[in-house]
Amino acid sequence: MVVIYMRFTKIWRLALICSIAFVGLGSASLQAAEAKIGVVNVQRLMGSAPQSKALADSLQAEFAPRQRELAAMQKDLRDKEETLKRDGAVMSEEERVSLERQMRDGQRDLQRKGQEMNEDVNLRRNEELGKLQRTLFEEINNFAKTQGYDLIVGDPLYASEGMDVTDELLAALQNKFTSGN
Repeated sequence: MVVIYMRFTKIWRLALICSIAFVGLGSASLQAAEAKIGVVNVQRLMGSAPQSKALADSLQAEFAPRQRELAAMQKDLRDKEETLKRDGAVMSEEERVSLERQMRDGQRDLQRKGQEMNEDVNLRRNEELGKLQRTLFEEINNFAKTQGYDLIVGDPLYASEGMDVTDELLAALQNKFTSGN
């Protein structure tokens, strides 16, 4: 009889614990149903933000002189190649060898400077993209706090269009950009 009573008591305790757990889950799901959730298309935000376009223009302006220098070097090499093709038969051996050497040296120099510029561009782009990402995430945090969002999710697999706040964030970024410039 004592064993049956102990089993019966354990069953009631288990039932009580389960019912408390279900009530707790129910209130948690009720709170989750009341949560304000937004979704951001991060790729679109990064690509369409005016700060992103300003970044691209800034990098273009920063590296334009070096690009012009490389283009001038390429033109010089093409001119030397045309000269060699056109006048190579009438040039002295010494002139032809000198021109070929200049072309080889110029090609190596062009390749080296091109690689250096690509490395510098990538380094600067990564630095600036890091700054841009921090700016965008700060803006997302500010937006979430001011608009009363409990959760903002970036690039989910699926979300209804009503949850997408990307356009609102883009408008906020545009306002911040125009007021900052």
